[in-house]
Amino acid sequence: MISILPNKSSSDNNVDVSGACVGCQSNEPFEIEFEYAYQPIVNFSTRSIVAYEALVRGPNGESAASILAQINDHNRYRFDQLCRMKAVEGAAKLGMTEFLSINFLPNAVYRPEVCIRTTLEAARKYNFPVEKIIFEVTEGERVQDRPHLVHIIREYRNFGFQTAIDDFGAGYAGLNLLSEYQPDFVKIDMDLVRGVDHHLPRQAIVEGITSICKKLNIKVLAEGIETRAERDFLFASGIELMQGYWFSKPVFKGLANIDPSAWE
Repeated sequence: MISILPNKSSSDNNVDVSGACVGCQSNEPFEIEFEYAYQPIVNFSTRSIVAYEALVRGPNGESAASILAQINDHNRYRFDQLCRMKAVEGAAKLGMTEFLSINFLPNAVYRPEVCIRTTLEAARKYNFPVEKIIFEVTEGERVQDRPHLVHIIREYRNFGFQTAIDDFGAGYAGLNLLSEYQPDFVKIDMDLVRGVDHHLPRQAIVEGITSICKKLNIKVLAEGIETRAERDFLFASGIELMQGYWFSKPVFKGLANIDPSAWE
């Protein structure tokens, strides 16, 4: 879970007199090597891949945890910036034409209108459409500066990006955040998806989230789907967008092909 730290957007230590983030201008080599795996997001109604989520991995495919364990206050900003650029570069080189979903670290964003420049530059450099980039923020357990987070995701939308709240239902501030800002997508946390086909409380919660999002014109995506029964219950509940091992594991530095049996 990402914990949103107090707003640092006005800090003179992070933004210089020209309005540029100091971290953007650093030429120091980044000490942590990492790559990306891409996991497909499908539309079950159309039997098609509509997006890929970029997931951090070690240089040889090691887990995301092995990389995130090395992130601290000293390198968090540069890591966040490099993640965006590297995800876009990798997607472009793989010939991705679907949407690209990128996780971002809210506590590494001081001024969104400044911090987003490197992403825009990467999109231009690699000819990847800005309107096909989705920024995901994980619903934090302790949202200490929700207005700053709302400001960030509103600014991203102003630049043409789409936005998503990831792991919805896992934290404590989901509905409060949703009342202040309506993203393009809400991703239902996998803990609510697990065994939902035979778990009445989870069914009620998932159906409640789906109903709320429909009224707010927010697309719902269920993640972490591992069984046909989970898939079928969610689809019957009105959820078309899905992600999980049932369709494909993340592919290290590659794009997946969905096994035809996943649609059956």
